[in-house]
Amino acid sequence: MMDDIYMISDAEITKRISSRLKELRLKQNISRQDVSVSSGVSVSSIVRMEDGEIKSFESFLRILRTLGKIDVLLPLVEEEEISPSEYFKLVHSAKTKQRKRASKSKNNVQQEESEW
Repeated sequence: MMDDIYMISDAEITKRISSRLKELRLKQNISRQDVSVSSGVSVSSIVRMEDGEIKSFESFLRILRTLGKIDVLLPLVEEEEISPSEYFKLVHSAKTKQRKRASKSKNNVQQEESEW
């Protein structure tokens, strides 16, 4: 059973993710060298990542993509669908909050130039 994610320290989450990356790579029988070539991430970075040092988010994403697991991030990149009534409220509130331009006041009438 999965622990409550909010009760686990960041270090422990990183450790578990690192361990899982290595496990996924080994299950697919892919060498670190092959992951490196496919992802463009150095072998030494992969070793460090599998040992719990995830320093580069971009490298992490490349490795997830190479291992076919980038879809685990789908909930973070999906746009939320809104209902038609929510859409109406959003559009209506945007229209009512539009900034209005100031009208020209009568005091801005050009005055005749003085002869002086």
